[in-house]
Amino acid sequence: MPIANRQIVLASRPVGGATIGDFDQDDFTLVQRDVAPLKEGELLVRNILFSVDPFHRTLMGNTPSEAAVVEIGDVIRGATVGIVEESNNPQFEVGTHVNGWLGWQEYAVSTGMGLRKLDPAIVPLSTALGVLGHTGLTAWIGTSKLVTPGEGGTFVITNAAGSVGSLAIQIAKLRGYRVVGIAGGPGKVAYVDDELGADIALDYQSAAFPQHLAEAMEPGIDRLLDSVGDYMFEALMPFFNKNAQAIIIGQIAAFGDAERRSEDRLPELLNLIQYRDVALKGLQLPDYFHTYPEFVEEMTPLVANGSIKYREQFVEGFEQLPSSLPILFQGGNLGKLIVRA
Repeated sequence: MPIANRQIVLASRPVGGATIGDFDQDDFTLVQRDVAPLKEGELLVRNILFSVDPFHRTLMGNTPSEAAVVEIGDVIRGATVGIVEESNNPQFEVGTHVNGWLGWQEYAVSTGMGLRKLDPAIVPLSTALGVLGHTGLTAWIGTSKLVTPGEGGTFVITNAAGSVGSLAIQIAKLRGYRVVGIAGGPGKVAYVDDELGADIALDYQSAAFPQHLAEAMEPGIDRLLDSVGDYMFEALMPFFNKNAQAIIIGQIAAFGDAERRSEDRLPELLNLIQYRDVALKGLQLPDYFHTYPEFVEEMTPLVANGSIKYREQFVEGFEQLPSSLPILFQGGNLGKLIVRA
């Protein structure tokens, strides 16, 4: 008898609204399709953990992004952890835990390409979606590979309590930087300060943020890892030191904006580039998937022995994937957001 596979597909493209991350739940649809019989070399994976990330809003379309979007009617792409249920591939035995980009569906047929075997005896399976997964890799690339190693200096991390920012803070500290983490709300700021070990933690929601930012940035910014963009990047622009480097990994503040801001800051940005030689670099993670082995080799022992701290927030139920996505844009998560089937 065929296996019924529940999938979450894109039903329509969101219309940009005034709220960050604005979209309608009707933009997603839950469908059921039969799994095709396996061919030679294929395996069937039952997904048990699903990553929920800001880029899922990008995949829906109508955001300030040039990334490829999901076609209407297609399964939402995304990272998962699953169990091999059937296998016609000798490299993957039934019962093996794997991590891959298998999308928002309960079952996925794979040739094995791109799948990573997991050992739950070493670290929890969920870490493959967060601290030891694509979000961890993003933090590692942004703090280790795309910036020139410096002797000290100030490294600023925005969205510092999120799954990328929380690891980036710790890696930047390991690399010897003075680290300033920016987060929203007293609870997240306390997490960034007390648990993650930032030298300074700032609350951008505080009325005193401009004053606290100016004080924290007195030595200037040497390195920046920014996933917020918009108003946050503009607030930081005056503080860049000469030869500073800024790594842009997202523009979460601009998702869903109905209107572009009218104030023209382009001349100021060009001045930074010309007179302070500030280097701007974007990060598209697929370009760096080849570094996964090096990243995992360095970070797995640190996660396993507790040297690297991380938090995870779980939502129960496959069907809750669409309703979980807004949590990221409402500041409701602390650490990595994961849906458990």
